[in-house]
Amino acid sequence: MAETGSDQAGDMKHDSVSSPGISDHEREMATNAFEAFKAGSYDVSLKHLDNLQELNKEDYKITMNKAITEFYKSGQTTTSTLKQTLMTLKNQMHTAVDDIDGLDDVENSILNYNQAVIYYHMRQYSEAISIGEKLYQFLEPFEEKFAQAVCFLLVDLYLLTFQPEKALHLLAVLEKLTVKDGNSKNGKGESTNSANKESSSLKAEFTAMIEAAKSKMHQYKVRAYIQMKSLKACKREIKSVMNTSGNSAPSLFMKSNFEYLRGNYRKAVKLLNSSNIAEHPGPLKTGECMRCMFWNNLGCIHFAMGKHNLGLFYFKKALQENDHVCAQLGDGSNGQAKKFTGIPMCALLANKRYELLYNCGIQLLHIGRPLAAFECLMEAVQVYHSNPRLWLRLAECCITANKGSSEQETKGLPSKKGIVQAVVGQGYHRKIVLASQSTQNTIYSEGQSAAIPVASMEFAAICLRNALLLLPEHQQHDSKPDKSCSQSGSTESGSETSDACSGKTQEGDKFIPAAPSSPLRKQEVENLRCSILACSAYVALALGDNLMALNHAEKLLHQTKLSGSLKFLGHLYAAEALISLDRISDAIAHLNPENVTDVSLGVSSSEQEQGSDKGDLEPVESSGKQTPLCYPSSVSSARSTMLFNLGSAYCLRSEYEKARKCLHQAASMVNTKEIPPEAILLGVYLELQNGNTQLALQIIKRNQLLPSVKPTSSPDLRKKPLPFQTSQPVQPIQTPSSFTQVQRK
Repeated sequence: MAETGSDQAGDMKHDSVSSPGISDHEREMATNAFEAFKAGSYDVSLKHLDNLQELNKEDYKITMNKAITEFYKSGQTTTSTLKQTLMTLKNQMHTAVDDIDGLDDVENSILNYNQAVIYYHMRQYSEAISIGEKLYQFLEPFEEKFAQAVCFLLVDLYLLTFQPEKALHLLAVLEKLTVKDGNSKNGKGESTNSANKESSSLKAEFTAMIEAAKSKMHQYKVRAYIQMKSLKACKREIKSVMNTSGNSAPSLFMKSNFEYLRGNYRKAVKLLNSSNIAEHPGPLKTGECMRCMFWNNLGCIHFAMGKHNLGLFYFKKALQENDHVCAQLGDGSNGQAKKFTGIPMCALLANKRYELLYNCGIQLLHIGRPLAAFECLMEAVQVYHSNPRLWLRLAECCITANKGSSEQETKGLPSKKGIVQAVVGQGYHRKIVLASQSTQNTIYSEGQSAAIPVASMEFAAICLRNALLLLPEHQQHDSKPDKSCSQSGSTESGSETSDACSGKTQEGDKFIPAAPSSPLRKQEVENLRCSILACSAYVALALGDNLMALNHAEKLLHQTKLSGSLKFLGHLYAAEALISLDRISDAIAHLNPENVTDVSLGVSSSEQEQGSDKGDLEPVESSGKQTPLCYPSSVSSARSTMLFNLGSAYCLRSEYEKARKCLHQAASMVNTKEIPPEAILLGVYLELQNGNTQLALQIIKRNQLLPSVKPTSSPDLRKKPLPFQTSQPVQPIQTPSSFTQVQRK
């Protein structure tokens, strides 16, 4: 769910008005330039600045003020030019960010702040955070308004990078500053006893600024608590937001997001519909397209309700609205703002194309349209290439697109076409052609490079390898410092700043960024690793790389926190790889039914925390997260699958009696309609080996397993050629849609 952010803009430097060592004439010109800038008379302000620069050519602050004035004169559309000018001034002053360590750097604080603001609007958040945290070290010498601006910028950056604990810490500091400044101002007013109109207007202006800051702080707290999924604290802050902001669009959006987290989807939709987004300023003023956010949030709600087609409809509406806004802003590259000229700086953040494409891709993947999902996610991965979860989704698109073309297979259900492929001839010469061997081990691309982004299994292997490489190693979770602290800069000083990186983040656990989705906590990283390994084993089997498949399957089974469902798949994939490598005994050990004790999908800790605070529509949410139909719904069903495959392994060792026992034991554990075609073929093979030709024909005609009878012919029939190929084993039943859907939960 999208939330509103604060608008930041560059400020004109006015320290020269009160700086020592300048004449009264220079001070007067500086004051006139600043007053003209505030009034919007940028040409007049530039004239005063030019005259001032002739008197003092070495003062870089005058050059910076001229650049900012020209920037505002152009309607804030020359962001790249302003950025280059500030970088040049920075190099001239030799004040790199890492060298901020003295009072001289306090004098250059406005220059640093303006650079951070530009980085913020150009989505270079790590650079902006680095500068903002350096400025935070020298917060005390700053004026109240500027100190608030630095803190608010940092809070916004922390929320955009999913660091709510740090944002809440800064908001607590802001509250202390606001109360302290308010008390000091009131005290000064009482001591001077000046009742002139100017002092009263200044006091009223200051009071309005304090109230606006408090309202903004309440909104930031709601966003932080929503990211932390702390619903009780969020509920308290939402009441404060509604009291200060009323039924404005941002406050109603936040309340809708709160109800969305609680599972009250109908109420969330009702709140969104009640928001008057037409009254909200457009992206030129706020950098936000409320209509785009409205359609996106509706899509998120219907996705959670399990209504994926309707969710896709709303995401497409959001994409259309986003493209329309980008066209209005003068971005002629279909929403892809590659140049930062011609578009107002605050509107650079309005383009949400890639976030929306990511949402569309996930939704398309859920409704069984993997090729369309692949196109959306391939465009999104160009921007979010460091997201391991996104690479996994791309691999799932490739797997789903290559798992079959029948109607039942595209729905994620096992094929029930039967084992008869065709009937040739008539009468005495009538022949039955059985289904050929599975085509899962075929190569899908014909002469193309695997690096070409097409929905093939070879490209899926590349995507999964990228996803694994982007995940941290196991040792990093235990021995290395918290990433959320190290990303923010290692030279932070002060007890308040160090507190933000100590106890708070230990509670919230370590995370790695996964934009545009939420970051991955420690347990989520391990869950994602298990899903990637399961997919990697499946893809390697499909490509015929049995050694690699065995390697991935064994790594999967050695994971410390492995769900029962993926453990079941790990044993199946390891057994199939071992059978292909002619290591039947090792495969039989994996196919032991006692290995399956649980087939649960596993629930993340964050979802468990949400469960206790859910609202009155909990059944609606659960309906959208049910177990896939093709997946074993119980331990007995999973064990029957293991027994079917165990029978095929015994068959390869010519232990036909053991194979027959496994086959009929497995058939007794499931419904007749759930017996896979491969198991029926195995039954035919066993009966032919046993000499029961008539029973084998009955199995073929009825397409179901029948009770076995004693052989009616001599044992020599076992040495006759078989009617179908047996050079390759009957493979374990692979259900790609099962584990890909499990991973998307």
